[in-house]
Amino acid sequence: MDSVEKGAATSVSNPRGRPSRGRPPKLQRNSRGGQGRGVEKPPHMAALILARGGSKGIPLKNIKHLAGVPLIGWVLRAALDSGVFQSVWVSTDHDEIENVAKQFGAQVHRRSSEASKDSSTSLDAIIEFLNYHNEVDIVGNIQATSPCLHPTDLQKVAEMIREEGYDSVFSVVRRHQFRWGEIQKGVREMTEPLNLNPAKRPRRQDWDGELYENGSFYFAKRHLIEMGYLQGGKMAYYEMRAEHSVDIDVDIDWPIAEQRVLRYGYFGKEKLKEIKLFVCNIDGCLTNGHIYVSGDQKEIISYDVKDAIGISLLKKSGIEVRLISERACSKQTLSSLKLDCKMEVSVPDKLAVVDEWRKEMGLCWKEVAYLGNEVSDEECLKKAGLSGVPADACAAAQKAVGYICKSSGGRGALREFAEHIFLLMEKVINSCQK
Repeated sequence: MDSVEKGAATSVSNPRGRPSRGRPPKLQRNSRGGQGRGVEKPPHMAALILARGGSKGIPLKNIKHLAGVPLIGWVLRAALDSGVFQSVWVSTDHDEIENVAKQFGAQVHRRSSEASKDSSTSLDAIIEFLNYHNEVDIVGNIQATSPCLHPTDLQKVAEMIREEGYDSVFSVVRRHQFRWGEIQKGVREMTEPLNLNPAKRPRRQDWDGELYENGSFYFAKRHLIEMGYLQGGKMAYYEMRAEHSVDIDVDIDWPIAEQRVLRYGYFGKEKLKEIKLFVCNIDGCLTNGHIYVSGDQKEIISYDVKDAIGISLLKKSGIEVRLISERACSKQTLSSLKLDCKMEVSVPDKLAVVDEWRKEMGLCWKEVAYLGNEVSDEECLKKAGLSGVPADACAAAQKAVGYICKSSGGRGALREFAEHIFLLMEKVINSCQK
């Protein structure tokens, strides 16, 4: 079995990349002196997201797309951008979750079958992780189901532990809810108020409310976890803003959570800019990629009316819409669609053409939105301020974007991406007005 070097963010694994069977040996912890020089190293704080493949409510919930991003991607982005963790890990037993975690820049700990049962607790999985990672001193256990988490929350909690000396910190949210005593069925008793006087019901503004755990994160030092605790020692709570406190437990939460994350979610370090140019690949985005040829050898293509309306709405909002294709499409056929957009076909280098359009309009890349679906779109997708692909786009294109549509190409994907742009532009306008 490989040894784990102090401070290294690597897992103990066999040649197949899975944790070796059995409990790993307890490793000798190096002193903080740093090779006898007396330089104290800061404690190693690791973010750990537990993402088991099994889910009784929603199959593979952790990587189901929420507002165009895999659910786990929202918290991974916040954790990585916070800059407070020496390492960011996903503990999983599933190949697809592992692939998504690595795509977002996290390291992966392959969880054992013993820690992946329905009866296994979060503490079981965290302790297993620590057994393989002797370098970790503090664990920030972040729930994958909290998509509105922001880096600033994690930064403040890290400060509470590192500078204020807390052993454990957990997230709470303030709620203004009146609680009543539960009565068993069939028992004729009266319920009793638990946190109010019914004769003097306070107004919301006159009542501070109560603090509830929201499950977003639990930070704890190693010695507490090894004793079987996630909360203990010198303990504190961190109060999150109500609009950031989103927890997805059941399917009915999904559409509500999508609206919340679009308005209150964290979209990355760089601020969004207003979109001025929208570029769409014709084949497989505007159309479904199917080509029909008539008896007289004329090309016939089809598109969804919803997508045509999407183009119209984009243009009405002041966004320039242009279409592009690497294929030698018939311009006569495209003009018959009556979309009134500038088009370029037979394009060997899409990035060069879109870059020329951008410069012509005096825009930066952050002001460009791009909808593509092929390998040839990959560079444009990476450069654009907002990028999207239809649900049936190729794997390379999906890895390069910030939004994956629920709809397929030629089946409403353009309209869906346009709606996504409108929601984000509303966010941009609101932030400018503050």
